[in-house]
Amino acid sequence: MKRALITGISGQDGSYLAELLIARGYEVHGLVRRDSIEDSSRRLSNINHLKEEITFHAAALDNELSLYKVIAKVQPDECYHLAASSFVSYSFEDEYSILTTNFNGTHFLLASLKEAAPNCRFFFAGSSEMFGTVEAAPQDETTPFNPRSIYGISKLASHHLVRNYRTQYGLFACTGILYNHESPRRDFKFVTRKITAQAARIKLGLADKLYLGNLAALRDWGYAPDYVQAIWRILQHHTPDDYVIATGANHSVEEFVNCAFSYLGLNYRDYVEIDPRFYRQAEDVPLCGNATKIRQALGWQPTKPLEDIIAEMVGHDLKLLAG
Repeated sequence: MKRALITGISGQDGSYLAELLIARGYEVHGLVRRDSIEDSSRRLSNINHLKEEITFHAAALDNELSLYKVIAKVQPDECYHLAASSFVSYSFEDEYSILTTNFNGTHFLLASLKEAAPNCRFFFAGSSEMFGTVEAAPQDETTPFNPRSIYGISKLASHHLVRNYRTQYGLFACTGILYNHESPRRDFKFVTRKITAQAARIKLGLADKLYLGNLAALRDWGYAPDYVQAIWRILQHHTPDDYVIATGANHSVEEFVNCAFSYLGLNYRDYVEIDPRFYRQAEDVPLCGNATKIRQALGWQPTKPLEDIIAEMVGHDLKLLAG
């Protein structure tokens, strides 16, 4: 039986990955903060249905000793590093916490694996934000990195560290450069979940307006369970490598909003207002991924179109609020 350790197991991707691994017969271990264990009904809501099938370990990504102890005890065959300070801030006001949490966490994990479980296969969740301001679309594994957010910078620094441990120490260490991916388990701080949840509230008469920023902004949106399947396949390959994980199709925020409200029989123009506080200038060249490499090497491809993803999210939020 393979043994897997997941950081960020209570998040969107971590919860879907845990389900996938348990279904495949893995022994699954999750790294969580102690306060999450003490308040599991709220902080571990995405994996409450799996709690009896997961072994939890209290540790912090900024504490190298706690990570080392967990890895030495668990001796994982595969380690999936999904945890991160994931809010994309462009103001630099949170730069210290984002940089230290994201980079040091990756460093401490890699160093601990090198010493305590050198045969463990390691996956790092990178981000399209590593590309940042680009000159051409779509982007692939050869596109130059030019991050414009602290989050993107922290992810890129971690990606270089992963490659260093692969080349210098022989670790089976890989990065998946994940573009935006959504599901009903998306956190409410992301604009996609903000849209679907507020649309559901408006439908139920619990709200009357949705305030957004730039409706023309474009994103390459995929389906989280599809992307988790790609993550797993990367560590099953015979050689370690880095891959772009994306759909290759851009959609605007306005398209997303229109689809969400249309699903509920509403016209979004009656409810959506632009708020300058949320406005973010659209990129001259949009972030859109070219996933040819992973399609050809690992046989992966996205399965769910955006309109079906949105329908699932809206339906979930409607049920959640009505309940």
